[in-house]
Amino acid sequence: MKKDTDYLQDIEEIRSLMEKSSKFISLSGWAGIFAGVFALMGSYIALTYLDFNPQSLSLDPGGNPFQQTQVFSVVQLALLVFLLAISFALFFTHRRAKRKDELLWTPTAKRLVMNMAVPLFTGGILILLFISHGLIGFIAPFSLLFYGLALFTISKFTFDEVKILGLIEILLGLISVYKVSLGLLFWAIGFGVVHIVYGIYVYFKYER
Repeated sequence: MKKDTDYLQDIEEIRSLMEKSSKFISLSGWAGIFAGVFALMGSYIALTYLDFNPQSLSLDPGGNPFQQTQVFSVVQLALLVFLLAISFALFFTHRRAKRKDELLWTPTAKRLVMNMAVPLFTGGILILLFISHGLIGFIAPFSLLFYGLALFTISKFTFDEVKILGLIEILLGLISVYKVSLGLLFWAIGFGVVHIVYGIYVYFKYER
């Protein structure tokens, strides 16, 4: 007969297999770290070189042409930061999955992407609509809010820590709606500092 320790080991192996089939656990902490670094760099460029730090919700009456060009540059910068973050996330996640001899594009990964895409796409469209009406003060708060909602939605498909990360992003977004003049600061904290801290935590807990 098997010893109790053997049965416990079998149960643990079964549990591990079930977790792998129901959760996407190849996410790399390095992805969060680099996403945070890119976000901080983007915030610095937006503030220092583009002079973008809205003090109110809307543009000046009449729509200053310089401000409109400025906002367009900021949107381009945000897209660049997003693409860099996604590229590095895919690279590190693929590397971790390969090292663990796991598939990257699993049914769980597909569900994760679909569930994350809906709130992100909705938030992106809403932000563009706000910009078209000159409501630039909503750019930072609503990007934090919808990103946080996306993370909270996909937390059931990956690490439990993602749910906490999502709640933090939502909280920062709500605060920055109230304190519009500090929107860029909260954006830098949410997408920059919080991501770096999260990435370091995930790396030391799951990858080392």
